Amino acid sequence: MPDLKLTLVVACALIDTDNRVLLAQRPPGKTLAGLWEFPGGKLEPGERPEASLIRELDEELGITVREACLAPLTFASHAYETFHLLMPLYICRRWEGQVVAREGQQLAWVRPNKLRDYPMPPADIPLLPHLIDLLM
Repeated sequence: MPDLKLTLVVACALIDTDNRVLLAQRPPGKTLAGLWEFPGGKLEPGERPEASLIRELDEELGITVREACLAPLTFASHAYETFHLLMPLYICRRWEGQVVAREGQQLAWVRPNKLRDYPMPPADIPLLPHLIDLLM
């Protein structure tokens, strides 16, 4: 199998005071449209994962997250057809501001035992047991 381009993406499981996790639906026109995922995105060149996540959460959801409130939980390593995805997943329980869908995406606050009811990209699925174990 030829080496695929490595794409580094960072994601966050935002957990509210009711122990629910925020999922965002990929909008029409994007790759994997309609699937649910953890908020986050691609790193800019030279950007640290935490800085990228703070920027993405502000852009996508309008919230301010401090680096000290981000805790790494696990990561995904998944070969898609045209690239290989490496995605650390952080958890965050504290942020400032109200979560708002700034990019027209659908959002859902989901109880841990319902996370598997949402269709997700293949790279996200192996992250669920780690998150569910943490929250149950």
